[in-house]
Amino acid sequence: MDKFYAYMDRMKYIKRWQLMRSVREENIMEHSQSVAVLAHALAAIENGVYGGKLDVQKIVFYALYHEVSEVMTGDLPTPVKYFNQGIHGEYEKLETLAVEKIADTLPAEMKGELYPYLQADKTSEEYKYVKAADKLSAYIKCLEELRSGNNEFVQAERTIGETLRELKMRAVDYFFERFIPAFSLTLDELEGL
Repeated sequence: MDKFYAYMDRMKYIKRWQLMRSVREENIMEHSQSVAVLAHALAAIENGVYGGKLDVQKIVFYALYHEVSEVMTGDLPTPVKYFNQGIHGEYEKLETLAVEKIADTLPAEMKGELYPYLQADKTSEEYKYVKAADKLSAYIKCLEELRSGNNEFVQAERTIGETLRELKMRAVDYFFERFIPAFSLTLDELEGL
């Protein structure tokens, strides 16, 4: 019996933002889809607008699977994960082991196709876009919560916005300028009613 996709399906049970009160809960399955869409957008901007040569498929698949380890580890809140270098280093080892265990549930004939995306090359240019998309997804979540009147996300929105600006990535800046303003619109405003 092959269990890989049953593990993937369990991503919907792992909640994000556990230390904060949210108006709408978010799980790692929907977060992964959001990051994949945003990473694709950033790659399309870099390649289409600025003439880059990014491997878009690699970026989207890295993004799609970037939270796989959390099926086993859960979502460790950012303040805990980055409390000190020792904790962060040990947690990275735990994440790697969790991904290995999940990857081992794939049939041998499929593992070669999926494994490179499960254990992403974190030093690659492509992975840099996934990390930016991950932050962008968190920023958009903050905007959603703030728009719903939840002031719990005020500081997170500031901090994540600052982090995104500090990246100095032209694709991120372009996305902020062109797309972020629409996230404050209602459905009627989006449809021009």
